Amino acid sequence: MRNQLKTILLLGALTALMLAVGSLFGKGGFVIALALSAALSFGSYFFSDRLVLASYGAKEADMRAHKRLYAIVARVAKAAQLPMPKVYIVESASPNAFATGRNPEHSAIAYTQGILGLLTEDELEGVTAHELAHVKNRDVLIATIAAAFAGAVGYLASFGMSAAGRDDEGRSALGVIAAVIVAPIAAMLVQLAVSRSREYGADETGASITRKPKALASALRRLHEKTGETPMRGAHPESAFMFIADPFGGARERIAQLLSTHPPMEDRIARLMRMRP
Repeated sequence: MRNQLKTILLLGALTALMLAVGSLFGKGGFVIALALSAALSFGSYFFSDRLVLASYGAKEADMRAHKRLYAIVARVAKAAQLPMPKVYIVESASPNAFATGRNPEHSAIAYTQGILGLLTEDELEGVTAHELAHVKNRDVLIATIAAAFAGAVGYLASFGMSAAGRDDEGRSALGVIAAVIVAPIAAMLVQLAVSRSREYGADETGASITRKPKALASALRRLHEKTGETPMRGAHPESAFMFIADPFGGARERIAQLLSTHPPMEDRIARLMRMRP
C-alpha cells in the first residue's frame, strides 16, 4: 500500500509539472506536446514488448530443452492466479530477467542463460514471482504513463526554446529558459523514482506469492554480486528499469542513487529478510 501511494503521488507530481510547464508556453504547445506524447505512449504500450524482446535477441524457450523452467513458471503463475506467460531466453552470460507485456493475457518473461545456470530452483522461483508481480501490478502500464508524462515535459521544453527570446503574453524569458533546462531533468528524476518504487512493490508481491521471501533475497544477493562482475553487454539504458537487477552492474547506484532505475540492492534484501513467510 505504501509503494502504491508513493507511485500515485509521483505520477501526480509529473502531471503537475507537465501542466505548469505547459502554462508557460501557451495552449497550442501544450496540446501538441500532449497529443504527440499520447501517440508515442499508445505505440509503446501495444508494441514495446515485441521491440524489447527483439532488441535483446530473445528467443521463445523450447519446452523440451527448458522443461524445469517451464514447470517453475507454471507453478508460480498458478499461485499468482495469472495466465501462463510466454517464456523467452536471452543469450547472455550476465544473470538477469525481465517481464514485459501490456496485461496478464499478453505477458512474457525473459531469462538470460546466465541466470539459469546461477540460481537454485527456489531462487529462480522467487525471481519468476517478482517478474509476475510486475505483470499482476500492471507496472508496464504505470511505467508507460510515467514515460509519457516525462516525455510530454521534454516536448514542451523543446517548444519553449522558440519562446525563450520573447516576452509576449506576460511570459518571462528568464522563466522560460529556466523551465527549458530544469523541467526535463525534474521529470526524469520523478520517472526514475516511479521505477524504483515499483521494484519494491514487485519484491513484496513476489515474496507473498511464493511465501519464500528469503529465497528471493538470496537470489537478489547473488544477482547483484554476479552482475557487478559481468554486466550485460548491449544493455539499453531506456529498458534497464525492466530487469530484476540493474544490467549495468549497479554502477549508477554508486554514481548517484537519484539517477538509478533500481533501489539499492541492500535495501531490497533487508526488506525481504524482514518479511514473514
